[in-house]
Amino acid sequence: MFRTSDTVLIAVMVAAAAFTYKTKHDAEGKYREVRKLEAAIHYEEDTIDVLKADWSLLTQPARLQRLVETFGEQLKLQPVDPHQIVELSDLPVKELNVEQVIGDEVADAKGKDKIKTGSVKP
Repeated sequence: MFRTSDTVLIAVMVAAAAFTYKTKHDAEGKYREVRKLEAAIHYEEDTIDVLKADWSLLTQPARLQRLVETFGEQLKLQPVDPHQIVELSDLPVKELNVEQVIGDEVADAKGKDKIKTGSVKP
């Protein structure tokens, strides 16, 4: 009735159909994940747009001027002098040595660590 080759071919066809179904099912699952991620990205982009709009409203010069006029006395605000704004290269360079960086609270005079971590026993 059925030869051995027929049985083997039927088994191969059933295995191929099962593999195709599994692959299709996995691909659909990944597609759902991609759609969820795209929706999350879209939501975050919309949130960023709203935050940028809020920021632009909050930093309008006219609004800030009104706030300065209203709360200037309480906050003791003063106009910024142009000489107060400097570049990083204009700041003086402070020389540091290892002792200043380590400090007294970390190492004692013998060079032993004062901070006990519990990881090494003396």
